[in-house]
Amino acid sequence: MADRSFITGLQAIGAAFQLLTRIPVPAQIPFTPSILARSVTAYPLVGLAVGLLTAGAGWLLQGSLPSMPAAVLMLVVWIAISGALHLDGLMDTADGVLSHRSRERMLEIMKDSRVGAMGVIAAIAVLLFKFSLLAELLEGDALASAAPHIAAACMWSRLWMAFAMVLWPNARGNEGLGGMFAGVARRHIAAALLAHVILLFGVYALFGYNLAEAGGYVVEGGALTLVVGGPCGWWLSRKLGGLTGDTYGAMNELLEAALLLAACAILL
Repeated sequence: MADRSFITGLQAIGAAFQLLTRIPVPAQIPFTPSILARSVTAYPLVGLAVGLLTAGAGWLLQGSLPSMPAAVLMLVVWIAISGALHLDGLMDTADGVLSHRSRERMLEIMKDSRVGAMGVIAAIAVLLFKFSLLAELLEGDALASAAPHIAAACMWSRLWMAFAMVLWPNARGNEGLGGMFAGVARRHIAAALLAHVILLFGVYALFGYNLAEAGGYVVEGGALTLVVGGPCGWWLSRKLGGLTGDTYGAMNELLEAALLLAACAILL
């Protein structure tokens, strides 16, 4: 029984990485409802990997390129790690909710594989915003200090996606990507939050921050996540009658940008 639970746990971690990133997972994962529900507990770990890989790419580029080209390539790496999954969600969400159509029509627009003007504008705006912040960190030689904050931004944004699955209903019922996570329960969110806090304190300690400093950053990151994510989730749910997989991705992108801005405010 214990062995089976351990294997299921590993499968859940693999499912989280396969779904949210392009990081190779050398295993065939059964994407069952129970595995998917449990996979949200690994979202903070996924965020940690994405953030550290992105910061590591920036560190390598910083020594060989000027800040602006390095920031562009760093952003490309950031997007590539997730396969532009969340950026695609942002574009689809912008196309839908900014069309000012009926709820049903907005959901249809979001399912359309074609990208409209609002989606392109939203993506360009968020990417330019992130690029400018990364360039500032590289220009100010603050990337080494920013690495745990970049990791934290990726962790908080993905944790919030898990929270959103429980806080708001799925706009499409049991259909779509959001419907695949109908089994996510409060116990999964509690486990994700516990893993998140442990990993956050660990990464801050790894980069030389003491317990008090790490605790302050954890509280600040959590507060900002609630301040940005809460109204976004409420507004999107009000417009669509719930959330979808696209809206989870959109909130992830917006939270990453907001938390990256906070990191710049702290370090520069």
